[in-house]
Amino acid sequence: MNEPTTDFKKSPKLSLLYDGECPFCKREISWMAKHNEKGQLAFEDITAPNFDPSLYGLTQGEVMGVIHGIRDDGRIIKKVEVFVEAYRLLGLGWLVTPLTWPFIRTVANVAYEIFARYRVPLGKIFGRVTCTSTRCKK
Repeated sequence: MNEPTTDFKKSPKLSLLYDGECPFCKREISWMAKHNEKGQLAFEDITAPNFDPSLYGLTQGEVMGVIHGIRDDGRIIKKVEVFVEAYRLLGLGWLVTPLTWPFIRTVANVAYEIFARYRVPLGKIFGRVTCTSTRCKK
């Protein structure tokens, strides 16, 4: 008799829309993917030729501006909230707990916006892969 198994992957609770042309973004997504044993996260490269932001009611400019997450109920989150939710789903929420504190969250969102705006030039400075498609140039 076969016993039911409890070793199964759940459907993703959060889909991260990330910039596959950004070396920093790719590194973070790669790290998250390695820790995504339960399949709580899904990852979608917004620079892929078949990516269509209108499926989420967004534009390419919006998704290129800052990271977005799509919850399993369709709600959209962005900026630091995406990282807080992703780390929580990975069972590593304690790493980002300070980002949930109001003052720190505000500062972190501003810092993230600046980083997001300059992520491609920063990639060049640090000798990483640079943006090669017209989809990621802003």
